[in-house]
Amino acid sequence: MSPIEYTLLAIGTLSLIVASWRVSLKAGRYHGLYRLVSFECILILVFLNWQRWFTDPFSARQIISWILLTASIVPASLGFRSLQLHGHAQSQFENTRALVTSGIYRHIRHPMYLSLMLLGSGVCLKDPTGIAVGLGVVNFIALVATALREEKEMIEKFGEEYVRYMAESKMFIPKLF
Repeated sequence: MSPIEYTLLAIGTLSLIVASWRVSLKAGRYHGLYRLVSFECILILVFLNWQRWFTDPFSARQIISWILLTASIVPASLGFRSLQLHGHAQSQFENTRALVTSGIYRHIRHPMYLSLMLLGSGVCLKDPTGIAVGLGVVNFIALVATALREEKEMIEKFGEEYVRYMAESKMFIPKLF
């Protein structure tokens, strides 16, 4: 990477740290720490792979990558919309006063984290070197850890209602996982 790329990566990293602190860590929602790791992995993957985004555009790897990148928009959009309509958020969209179990949340509990998994996988496939695959795996693990930690926080916040919701839905993939 060039000095400019390193500088931009440092600025991006610092921005992610500040945003994570302001949005969740300062408020004691520690799932934000794991989510920060995910965002950082994706940011590094973008910087490592940006020059390969359009190389050999019709290869199977590139086509799958673009499918994953495009698919990542769907759960995020549906999740944001459901939270906006039904979450009665206080200041940040994730700080809802009501448990949202409609829309995409009827089927999966963590559509935004699924979106980040798809995004990270799509970026990783642009140039799947050992480092990129390692970052992709760390991204996946960080997002599962984020979801597990967030579920503990949601049980504390919503109690038995959230426990019932967990029994009726899956974490990331409807009817599977």
